[in-house]
Amino acid sequence: MKDLASKGSKDRGSPPAAAPVTEEALLRLYANGDPEAARELVGLLGPRAYSVALRVLGNRAEAEDVMQEAMLRLWRIAPEWQSGQAKVSTWLYRVVMNLCLDLRRRRQALALDGIPEPEDGSPAAMDRMLDVARVDALQEALMTLPVRQRQAVVLRHIEELSNPEIAGIMEIGVEAVESLTARGKRTLAAVLAGRKDELGYHDDG
Repeated sequence: MKDLASKGSKDRGSPPAAAPVTEEALLRLYANGDPEAARELVGLLGPRAYSVALRVLGNRAEAEDVMQEAMLRLWRIAPEWQSGQAKVSTWLYRVVMNLCLDLRRRRQALALDGIPEPEDGSPAAMDRMLDVARVDALQEALMTLPVRQRQAVVLRHIEELSNPEIAGIMEIGVEAVESLTARGKRTLAAVLAGRKDELGYHDDG
């Protein structure tokens, strides 16, 4: 009985698990002068912003510039951030999309940077090269889409956001999002159809 009582006392005294810190809480901490919050936000949101920009622009240097500018804008608005508005990540996606559109208006041609080759001596070098080829083919196919279709497809099928979230980011209706993603998927399927054997895709049966 004494042991059980002692055990129960220890259980009651154990601290509860800490709840994860939200994006908004981190932004507020940053606004209050917490540098660690800024590092956490960059680690959390930076790669996502970069990934979206890269898929839309097809250029690594430009995607890096867009990501950095989007994060700078986030730091600027941090003191005025109001609870109850869009999620921080949703706000950042919208800024990234607008920056991508601005960049496309200024530049007529966008170069597609290559995907790094796998390291020599990798035990699965051929598989990795095939994966690289698939990623590269998808990027090339994405670049054939009209920019709004490309944005919708990237947000829906690569970032896996919901249609209402995408509608908020692109400032259009949900039905428009569904139409853009459906047309984009059809175009991608048509572009990639002739490369199934090359990329190692085979129909079942």
